[in-house]
Amino acid sequence: MKELICIICPKGCHLKVDEENGCAVTGNGCARGAEYGKKEITDPTRVITSTVGITGGIYSRCPVKTDRPIPKKLIGDAMELLRGLEITSPVKTGDVVVSDILGTGANFVATRDM
Repeated sequence: MKELICIICPKGCHLKVDEENGCAVTGNGCARGAEYGKKEITDPTRVITSTVGITGGIYSRCPVKTDRPIPKKLIGDAMELLRGLEITSPVKTGDVVVSDILGTGANFVATRDM
């Protein structure tokens, strides 16, 4: 039995996920919490936020994030794609910095105009 705190809404329900019983979820206050608990145990994903170097910008680093969650097990490899990456100004919010991260269909996008 795994214990989690649901992050879907501010309520923060204390979930218990029974892996031996088909990932049955208890403690949730709504159906979204049950869905979150099951997904977090079976296929956890995360949105990654980071920065990359930028030439010609007002700052030396440009903030980026994935445009959708990627599998948690790929975070380290995804971050390696950003190591040493240098982009050139001008950059607009939403511009793709790295496309199709590790075949996931997710992209790293700029989160600031520079």
